[in-house]
Amino acid sequence: MEAALSGKQSAYQELLEKYRGALTRHIQRMVRSPEDIDDLVQECFIKAFSALGSYSADYAFSTWLYKIATNHTIDFLRRKRLSTFSIDRPVKTKDGEIEYELPDTTYRPDRHIVDDQRRELIQEAIDHLPAKYHRVIVMRHQQEMSYEEIALELDLPLGTVKAHIFRARALLYKYLRDKRDTL
Repeated sequence: MEAALSGKQSAYQELLEKYRGALTRHIQRMVRSPEDIDDLVQECFIKAFSALGSYSADYAFSTWLYKIATNHTIDFLRRKRLSTFSIDRPVKTKDGEIEYELPDTTYRPDRHIVDDQRRELIQEAIDHLPAKYHRVIVMRHQQEMSYEEIALELDLPLGTVKAHIFRARALLYKYLRDKRDTL
């Protein structure tokens, strides 16, 4: 490092050979395109060698070099971002201006009808459950009671409540799956 600071050319070559592989791997973690990596490594060494006067021996040379490489690579990635344009203003072309419109893919005028039909179908499925399963499903999912509260209310063991809810959900799934297949 001292030899490089004094301007000895062979010292630059030694530093380049010593850190090139590690610096290449460091940059590869940030940039995926192989054609850019070699250029970035060379540019990082040029920046580092040009700024050797600002290097402080309090830190390892590799740490200083990695910091330069990280910052340079981040700058490169920022510059390389895709070009953007405003959708609020017309786009200028050689033939004039073009208004750019984005289609609204989220608008569904039938959403409320579909939601209502879904609720009716689920309620129909719940109504078809045997009484012991119907009761626990309503308490759990419509009244939002905990398993413990249901067990207390129905005077049933907690394990039985959990088993009833599990079986009720399986029956609901089967009913709704069969309904879907017939629609």
